Amino acid sequence: MDTLNLNEPTSGSSTSRRTFLKGGGLLLGFALLGGTTTSVFAANAAQVTEDEVKAPFAPNGFIRIDPKGTVTLVMPMVEMGQGTYTSLAMLLAEELEVDLDQVQVQHAPPNDALYANSILHIQSTGLSSSVRAFWTPLRQAGAVGRTLLIAAAAKQWGVEPGTCKAAHGVVTDASGSKHLSYGELADAASKLPVPAADSVKLKEPKDFTLIGTPAKRVDTPMKVDGRAIYGIDTKLPGMKVAAISISPVFGGKVKTVDEKAALAVKGVHQVVKIDEAVAVVADHLGAAKKGLEAAAIEWDDGPHATVNTADIIMELEEKSKQPGAVARNEGDAEKALGSAAQRIDAIYQVPFLAHATMEPMNCTVHMQKDSCDIWVGTQVPTLTQMFVAGVTGFPKEAIRIHNHLLGGGFGRRLEPDGTVLAVKIAKQVDGPVKVVWSREEDIQHDMYRPYYYDRMSAGLDADGKPVAWTHRIAGSSIFARYVPQLFVNGLDPDAVEAAAEPPYALPNIHVDYVQVEPPGVPTAFWRGVGPTHNVFVVESFMDELAHAAKQDPVAYRKALLANNPRALGVLTLAAEKSGWDTPLPDGQGRGVSVAFIFGSYVAQVAEVTVGPDGAVKVNRIVCGLDCGLSVNPDTIEAQIQGGSIFGLTAVLHGAITIKDGRVEQSNFDNYLPMRIDEVPVIETHLVKSAEAPGGIGEVPTSIVSAAVTNAIFAATGKRVRTLPVDPEMLKSSS
Repeated sequence: MDTLNLNEPTSGSSTSRRTFLKGGGLLLGFALLGGTTTSVFAANAAQVTEDEVKAPFAPNGFIRIDPKGTVTLVMPMVEMGQGTYTSLAMLLAEELEVDLDQVQVQHAPPNDALYANSILHIQSTGLSSSVRAFWTPLRQAGAVGRTLLIAAAAKQWGVEPGTCKAAHGVVTDASGSKHLSYGELADAASKLPVPAADSVKLKEPKDFTLIGTPAKRVDTPMKVDGRAIYGIDTKLPGMKVAAISISPVFGGKVKTVDEKAALAVKGVHQVVKIDEAVAVVADHLGAAKKGLEAAAIEWDDGPHATVNTADIIMELEEKSKQPGAVARNEGDAEKALGSAAQRIDAIYQVPFLAHATMEPMNCTVHMQKDSCDIWVGTQVPTLTQMFVAGVTGFPKEAIRIHNHLLGGGFGRRLEPDGTVLAVKIAKQVDGPVKVVWSREEDIQHDMYRPYYYDRMSAGLDADGKPVAWTHRIAGSSIFARYVPQLFVNGLDPDAVEAAAEPPYALPNIHVDYVQVEPPGVPTAFWRGVGPTHNVFVVESFMDELAHAAKQDPVAYRKALLANNPRALGVLTLAAEKSGWDTPLPDGQGRGVSVAFIFGSYVAQVAEVTVGPDGAVKVNRIVCGLDCGLSVNPDTIEAQIQGGSIFGLTAVLHGAITIKDGRVEQSNFDNYLPMRIDEVPVIETHLVKSAEAPGGIGEVPTSIVSAAVTNAIFAATGKRVRTLPVDPEMLKSSS
């Protein structure tokens, strides 16, 4: 089993699942079956075989308690900075009655049968689903474990279990004079019959002692002192390092390479050519990069050498004039538009976006005669394993994925392309090789958030209330490639998310989608994808309706949210905390945005200043959030801050453009991240809720754009319908 011990991380080490199961003590598993959890308790952990683990009741995750009382949670989700390892460990610790520092986390091996995310149905970290997917299973697993440990102590003392109590990893009798640690009880507990998970009572929220508290991140100390191990940190005996150059034009191939010049560079051992790339293998990265430069590669640009952003937009514009696959149709929107007192039309556009994670793409591969070991940070270990099996011809069981912490994911590491490329190179290399992409290769060969082109129309009655709403989305379909079984009748569910079901009461609504694939440009998930584009469009257009109706944007929305109390609640909270009704100086404005996305209700108010030169400074963001029951409020606040900044980067700077088949952006000088002096004050205000938790990670990224552009309109009277914001358009005319 590939492990990350949060208390003592290691690099390049692994333990087989069989060895893990023979470790002794108490082993507890749980499986998601039809939305419920079935807990399984091994009669004796030392006797559990791999075949038994793979039986129909095979658990989704495991908990081991060793004789020292240490609880090990085998974590199916990956940690990429979002705090998942802390939040999910809290769920387990709450019901198991242990302290958070008694829990250590290990990376799960690739196994959909054991570790599939119940929302995504594969072992995958995405869709802001980690806490949502494991909210019930992990608490049930902890509760069953606690019940068995108490029963083991009661049996030893000859008392009723109901007279005993567990806390801090210790069971105490009614008198308080007898106590046994979980480590002392683990073996005895493993011999007891296991209660069904749904028969064990879970705590009421009022009884939580850990969930809902601002717990310290368990992965912070090792990240601060440098012990944290990411994929790019992998070190193996005899390992070589490869620098890579991929065709600058999508679909291009290698034409010529000066291998002799590359091999003349000190430290270079080998030049590897595959169809779309060249890798230079050396003792270290510096030599590999020098060798790659010396190789003087010439490329055959292939069929996409004339692709340009302007042509892509032109095709989107033309195809968006035709009806698409219907996502929602209620009433008769066209008829209502025709009879409306006022009609408003608008076109919105959002660009291609790269992920630009701080850890560029990398993968270490050791190809052997009948097996392949891979050290990488991936959001999809089983999907990666499947693709590698296809490249190597090995059975999946021979593909061993050693997963690591991710230095940023944002959806980029949902794609196995980097690993597949590394494996193709490693097939020609003797021994382990680490393939590292430069920042330029990373940005210019990303899988991009699609370019979307949206046509909006609405009709208002005499009082300014919407009586018709139409929304046509044109853009690439990620689902058609990634999950084709969900791309039905030409409709991409992600492309219309947050557009087909806006939070407002809108009679006569029609939403459709037109698939338009940009030639050669690969598209993929980008920290929210559909909502990152649709919330911007819907909330910007809603602001246009409020302006046309000559009504305050907050008051206008409130009237349309009367039957949506949770959405109304976050809007009211954000408006109140932002001081919505207080005046601002000239050149400043406030904007608002509301959404229901990833299971959470959210509203943001942004305050901006627009200078005479059109420069936009976001001064403050106030967020009202109802994400259900909060597991770790500190993590939620951090996610709102980080996600808002990630989204602001796209609003103010983000755009990938194509010229002659090549991505024009290459590094952080021309694909700008937010600079520290640009970052606003970000406030998060939580609605206290007993509802099941919603997602957080992609929520602020999706909602911040419209809040900012609506604030720009309030400050300047100029509507931003195309991202990123163009300062030239906002320059004062005086």
